[in-house]
Parts: sequence; C-alpha cells; structure tokens
Amino acid sequence: MNIPQLSRALECVLFVATEPVPIQTLGEVLQTDEEQIQSALCALEQRLQESGLQLVQVAGGYQLCTRPEFAEVVARYLQPQPSKLSRAALETVAIIAYRQPITLPEIEAIRGVQSDGVIRTLLQRGLIQEVGRKQTAGRPVLYGTTPQFLHYFGLNSLEELPELEELNAPEGNLLDAQKQEER
Repeated sequence: MNIPQLSRALECVLFVATEPVPIQTLGEVLQTDEEQIQSALCALEQRLQESGLQLVQVAGGYQLCTRPEFAEVVARYLQPQPSKLSRAALETVAIIAYRQPITLPEIEAIRGVQSDGVIRTLLQRGLIQEVGRKQTAGRPVLYGTTPQFLHYFGLNSLEELPELEELNAPEGNLLDAQKQEER
C-alpha cells in the first residue's frame, strides 16, 4: 500500500477502535513497519484538518476524536436515552397505536383509569402527538403515534404491528404450551 492508501486504512481502523490503538498494533494490522505507519498518520492528520474529527495521541496509542469546538453538539446527541416506559405508558401507547386517532376520554374508557398523566409523558417523549380534534361536543383532542414511536419499537410502519388476535392468545393454548415446555 502507498501512503495515501495506508492513511485511509488507518482511518478505518481508528474509526472502529473503541480505545487508543498503539502504533505496534497498527503496524501488525496493516502489515507494515512503524516508519510507514508514522507517515500514514501524518497524512491522515493533514486530511482531517478540515474535518470535525481529529487524530490524537493518547494513552500510548492513536485515536480519532471529535474536535473540542463541537463538544456541545456531540453532548446533546449523546444525552442519556430515555428510560423504559411504565406498564401504564405501554398500555396507553398500544391503545393509541391500534385505535388512532383516539381521544383521551376514549382511552380512559378502555383502560378504566385516568390517563392524562400518561398522555403527558408520552407527548414529552415524542411517542404520540395531537393529530386534530374530534367533531363532537367539546372538540376533544385526537392522539396518534409519531415516527419516534416507530423508531422506539423498531417498526417500519404501523402495518407491522401484530394483529390484536395474536396478542390475545386463548388461555387454553397458553396452558398447553406451558405443559409442552415442562415435558
């Protein structure tokens, strides 16, 4: 490999590395001597001058890092993932997914409990949204799911939701399945 090719190969290795990579390891992986690796590292560093990434020598090795001037943007992206949904939130978002557009009184009629707090949580997490108003007395808000809902549950579209009949397996079938597992 010539230096430009070696530089691109180094970039790939450092991109996937989770910790600093010693120069000896880079030499072994790229099957070349340390002098060639040093030249390729210099070439890589020059190519990254106009990039949001930089090559740093740290902890006895080399690593690709984001530039400090973009730390705030990266921190916003890496903010902690929201915690898991409560049972009430899962129940409510499932009702909305299968019955949308649906109003809060309709959700509460199905669940049998007040659901305004759960609705607020689901709105804050971006899993549901207001999609209009029902043309009845009081014009209650209609709720529907969002693209974030699909992303959260790993769905490409609402058509991928399981059929309700699949979710309500008859008790006898469950008992039969448990008995077969015990054998």
